Parts: sequence; structure tokens; C-alpha cells
Amino acid sequence: MPFFEKGETRIHYEEAGSGFPLLVIPGGGLNASIAGLATHDFNPLEEFKDTHRVIAIDLRNSNGGESTGPLEVDRPWDAHADDQLGLMDHLGIDKFLVMGFCIGGPFIWNLLSKAPERIVAAMLVHPSGYSPDAPGYFYKMNTEKWGPTLCERRPEITMEMVDAFLTTMYPDDSDFVFTVDRDFVRNCQTPLLILPDDIPPHPYAMAMETAHLAPNAQVSLFPWRTAPETIAMALRHIKTFLAAHS
Repeated sequence: MPFFEKGETRIHYEEAGSGFPLLVIPGGGLNASIAGLATHDFNPLEEFKDTHRVIAIDLRNSNGGESTGPLEVDRPWDAHADDQLGLMDHLGIDKFLVMGFCIGGPFIWNLLSKAPERIVAAMLVHPSGYSPDAPGYFYKMNTEKWGPTLCERRPEITMEMVDAFLTTMYPDDSDFVFTVDRDFVRNCQTPLLILPDDIPPHPYAMAMETAHLAPNAQVSLFPWRTAPETIAMALRHIKTFLAAHS
């Protein structure tokens, strides 16, 4: 398994295919991993390897993955951006496409705020974000499903540290995509393709608000996750978008 190492951080990644680079951020919250792509509606490592150099990454400290590193309490989103951009640097890749599932949505917005000149286009697949119908959802979910297992695996990490990390990552006053504000989205010129969902961690209203605000955004059909036929239609849209921006 290939790894990228920098300081105390060790990031596991996998590659498939060749062509213009496509960075894939799996879904699954803070437990997102390459292995989890096999349970997604489609696996980018398989779907796009004939046309692109697909690079998938395990999130740092995911319980389902192989990436490890410090729990940076004061900069949770930026620590992951360091991993994602650092991997691209390690591979000698300057400009690239990015696709993010679920938590990958906020990660993409953060990448666009850090390195907009490097990202040619982005695809946000059932992106996560704040929902007024489920306030505190991400803090609660990760406190229950991510933190305890991480602390068991890594005794140097305590639940007090996890609490501080999650409180910074998902503050009580957040009402959007967690990593940027509406003015940033309104001024973002990067071409975007958004595939919305409509469940508490993937709120439809938030996804559509970003689509309306971003001047170069497209939206796929909705709902698209309901049947193999609609997933196939969404994939055709994605492949057309990829071809246009590679």
C-alpha cells in the first residue's frame, strides 16, 4: 500500500488508471476511507480509471483507513487540507480535478479557499452541511461513532481532545458548509457539479443553495440514488463534466 509521510503524519492512498489527475475524497464522515468506496453508489477508482489518473485518500485518523497523524484540535479542516494538498505535491501534481462524497463537500470548499488555482473543477457528491432539522448532528455522530474507537486505538488521544476537535470542526453557530461562507461561494469561479441528496447529513436545501450561489455550478438530476438507472444517468453527467474540464 502506498503512503505519503510528512512529519508525524502518514497518509495512505491508492491510484488507478492514467490521464488527467482526479483526487477522490471518500464519504463516511471522519471514518471515510478508500475501503468504504466499495459501499458507495459508484466507485471512482473503477468508473473513471479508463480516462483519468484516479487518486483516492484515506482520511487522517479514520477508523476504517490506514492514515494516521496528530489530532490538530485548533485546525481540523485545515489539517486535512494539508494532507490532500501534500499528497498532490508528493505525486508531483500541480493542477487536478477533485471529487468528494459527503464530508468531501466541506473539504472541497476548504481546498478551493486554500488553493483555487490548482483545482480545475470539482464534483460534490451528496455533500454534507448544516441542516436546521438536525442541529448538532455531526458532533453527536462523531462523538458516538468515531471518537471512542479512535481513543481505543490511540491511547494518547482522549475524549476531551475529541470533544475540542469536534467543537472546532462543527461550531454551534455554523449554518452552512462549515468551511467557507456564502460570500466565498458567491465569488467562486471554479466549475462545479453538485449531486444533491436529502437526508440529515446531506441536506438538499444546503446543496441547492450552494448551486444557486456559485456562478459556475451545475446540478445533476434529483433524486439520483434511487435506482441503478438513475445512478447510471448521474454517471453520464459526471463523465461529460470530467471530459469538459480535463
